[in-house]
Amino acid sequence: MTEENKAAQNPEDDLATRFPTAYTILLLLIVLVAALTWIIPAGQYERSMNEEIGREVAVPGTYQVVEANPQGFTDIMLAPTTGFYDPDSYVANAIDVALFVLFLGGFLGVVNATGAIDTGIRSVMQRLEGREIWMIPILMTLFALGGTTYGMAEETLAFYAILVPIMIAAGYDAVTGVAVILIGAGIGVLGSTINPFATVIASNAADIPFTDGMLLRLVLLIGGLVICAAYVMRYARRVKADPARSVVARQREAHRKLFLQVEAEHGDIALSLTQKLVLLIFAVTFVVMIWGVSSQDWWMDKMGALFLGAAIVVGLVARLGEKRLTGSFVDGARDLLGVALVVGLARGIVVIMEQGMIADSILHGAETTLGDLSELAFINLMFWIEVGMSFFVPSSSGLAVLSMPILAPLADFADVSRDLVVTAYQSANGLVNLINPTFAVVVGGLAIGRVSYDRWLVFIWPLLLILTLFITLVISIGAFL
Repeated sequence: MTEENKAAQNPEDDLATRFPTAYTILLLLIVLVAALTWIIPAGQYERSMNEEIGREVAVPGTYQVVEANPQGFTDIMLAPTTGFYDPDSYVANAIDVALFVLFLGGFLGVVNATGAIDTGIRSVMQRLEGREIWMIPILMTLFALGGTTYGMAEETLAFYAILVPIMIAAGYDAVTGVAVILIGAGIGVLGSTINPFATVIASNAADIPFTDGMLLRLVLLIGGLVICAAYVMRYARRVKADPARSVVARQREAHRKLFLQVEAEHGDIALSLTQKLVLLIFAVTFVVMIWGVSSQDWWMDKMGALFLGAAIVVGLVARLGEKRLTGSFVDGARDLLGVALVVGLARGIVVIMEQGMIADSILHGAETTLGDLSELAFINLMFWIEVGMSFFVPSSSGLAVLSMPILAPLADFADVSRDLVVTAYQSANGLVNLINPTFAVVVGGLAIGRVSYDRWLVFIWPLLLILTLFITLVISIGAFL
């Protein structure tokens, strides 16, 4: 049997790439960060409770070198487990996100068993024929609104399995579907306006109202969204005109086999009454999720419970029966098991850095580097320092609590407003988290969309360059206002 025939029989073979998998990349990063704990001196700032944000924050001027705690072989081996939960205190790290991913996979497995999504996709594509391209800016705007208002991130994992098949059915590719979600929500976080996990926490930690600097952030949000939507639309048009120009052209047929379970049919495509009810439940589930996250302080436990309950309701409405319902749920969860493992690995990197006590040392190095600089040099160096720190601390709230109490007061000496430092921080964090391999949302989304990390970099690097220049221009102008 030829290699081509083997690949045709097994779509996963077509998805193979010589670039290391996300698991290997993350494990290597764990090893790298562990090695840094042997090189970078351990140190800590004193912490005090900030009642406004409900967290302990670093106290400027209190940094001191502490006894080193370099991370060895045992720590590296424990990192994936510790990434899920602290084995000593049993405090959750990323276990809640991983379980949510499994419940989501089970829900999608049950819905897919009814055939409702596939039939619905083909029906929508039939009606949108010739106008599919406008889905991109509309959906990216919706995701950006989620990002700028409540920091939509992990919640987006629920949408990849929906939108990637739609984009493939529309004649685009898997990368287009991933880009709509990841870049859409990402540019919203980059241009956060009232995001409580970025702008509000960072502003409180910097001791300023979160409304300060709002105009500049709106410029970043709107301008960035226009740039990103135009970039993704241009790419999608090229792919539809010539599929060979897709950055995942080699995986085109494999993606179609994986995401489009039923080939397109000629003539009208009709949804049965049962399928319409399933799609209604499907839509209502996501509406309830967004409502719960945005207004009821829901997190992964309640979202997981929602998808579990919705899966049971779908199974009852579609009359799948007990065995088919549970079997479909388990099969769906199995499909996203790799994503759940990736979440723990990504968190393991942060755990190694925290246990090695090098985060504060990196921050102290940034503090001493800024010194007495001009306004323009100060804010741009601040941006790049936050870019570097974002790779180690992908959490927007975690980075805000870590860096703002130390770096924001330095703006007073450089004659730069503190709100501009907050803007530089959130722009840097949002930019890096479009590609950050330590950010579970990136590696998780790519895994669900079956897009390898190297192919994603090939697609997005020109956009990163454009966004970097745009951000630099905006914050540089802000330094003189």
